[in-house]
Amino acid sequence: MLGYRFTKYIPSVQKSKTAFENLLKVFLELLLITSGNVEEALDWMNDIDRQYKITNDDYGMGDFIEDLKKQGYIKEDENGFLLIPTSKTDRTIRKKSLEEIFSKIKKSMRGNHQTFSPGTGDEPTSERREYLFGDMIDQIDITGSIKNAQINHGIDDFKLTENDLEVEERDFKALTSTVLMIDISHSMILYGEDRITPAKKVAIALSELISAKYPKDTLDVIVFGNDAWQISINEIPYLQVGPYHTNTVAGIQLATDILRRKKTNNKQIFMITDGKPTCLKEGVKYYKNSFGLDRKIMNKTLDQAAVCRKLGITITTYMIARDPYLQEFVREFTKINNGRAFYSSLNGLGDFIFEDYIRNRRKKVR
Repeated sequence: MLGYRFTKYIPSVQKSKTAFENLLKVFLELLLITSGNVEEALDWMNDIDRQYKITNDDYGMGDFIEDLKKQGYIKEDENGFLLIPTSKTDRTIRKKSLEEIFSKIKKSMRGNHQTFSPGTGDEPTSERREYLFGDMIDQIDITGSIKNAQINHGIDDFKLTENDLEVEERDFKALTSTVLMIDISHSMILYGEDRITPAKKVAIALSELISAKYPKDTLDVIVFGNDAWQISINEIPYLQVGPYHTNTVAGIQLATDILRRKKTNNKQIFMITDGKPTCLKEGVKYYKNSFGLDRKIMNKTLDQAAVCRKLGITITTYMIARDPYLQEFVREFTKINNGRAFYSSLNGLGDFIFEDYIRNRRKKVR
């Protein structure tokens, strides 16, 4: 007899995390905050242990350090004096950041962005239509086409004509090239608030997301202070804030140069910053003004927004500060570029970037 059988639900007993796994989570978080300084991270862990007793008599900090070495998370440097993180640590940090910020992501083998233009695209849909000249053979729905032939011609005189063919509708998918700009000026740690660590977590998670879910896309990461320069994905966890001003113009110029060389139609810049532009480079000298919104610096920055718009590059600004006097400038910058701006808290930064990247609303399909 068909039906449902109801039984008492007994939840499965999950294995509790080991002492090493619990301490590893703390260690990786501290490693991000200390920009990869293993010994400083371990010193902090010892202080935490003295205050909160995160170890016990059976498993101490010495055991944890030995396990870090045995399992390949840390190693001695070339001189044998300092402990440094390994590539395994880098991979673990990337995975942890992705799980923390993008925990709702479902794994997908094909990583592209859907657009709203149906036709000869990449992703099959549930919709069907008549065959049109130019449709690919692999679009033909064989079952539906044979069914149409039987209805139109009967079983006794079975034949399959062009008018019987039915094809599956497909959505285009677009490749996207993204440059992520991270502000590493001194203000990112000013007033006792750590803004650089959340920014690093987002950059790490975004790089892991693209490599796992959207492997056809490209992501380049640049940092900007007095100047701007490109960094590799592996360098992100160990970024440090410097005694820099904020040269937004240099950052956008470098991002634009990178995107000019990309062959994709969809190009965008994600800029994470917490403050106003305060610096320009004029020849070999720097023009700086940390007080107020300097008209000269503002106009140069707005000019770069206009250049990007002409090139079809959308700039999305993520302000992790809510200073009222900056909002008017950001609105003007966004209007000129025809881009977007978000005023995000430190906790909400990952959610904003996740939603904006996945939706990818401003694509063009050619």
